[in-house]
Amino acid sequence: MNRNRRLSCLAVLLLIGGARLLSQDRGFGLGIIIGEPTGISFKGWLNERNAIDGGLAWSFTRNGSFHAHADYLWHSFHVFQTQERIPLYFGIGARIKTGRYDDAQFGVRVPVGVGYLFKDAPVDLFFEIAPIVDLAPKTELEANAGLGVRIWFR
Repeated sequence: MNRNRRLSCLAVLLLIGGARLLSQDRGFGLGIIIGEPTGISFKGWLNERNAIDGGLAWSFTRNGSFHAHADYLWHSFHVFQTQERIPLYFGIGARIKTGRYDDAQFGVRVPVGVGYLFKDAPVDLFFEIAPIVDLAPKTELEANAGLGVRIWFR
């Protein structure tokens, strides 16, 4: 089990580093997400429509477990007719979850969410729902949902 946790942490750190390198010109957001799971959220823009986001968090289901995910996102800024920057986004990604008593779970996430990008502050808010199909050690359906805030660095 310790090996799974170490591999999970290493994979997420590599994803964080890769997202940051690819999105230097647009900045990097770091913050928190509250819900299922609750923890650290990060995001890096690749261009005006696409981003990579992820999280390192604690899941409260099944006696508690470490949760890590990374997603590739597509954003649409034209769904809501407003002067504000309120993107609707969707994506696809991966999730790994390691429990104290359970085997590590690996699954595919399909996040759908809405964000609010402040004009005059380096902050964004978001709400996200992500259905998950776990593929290993057995196939089952789960879901994540959370509300978050990130501070942006350039």
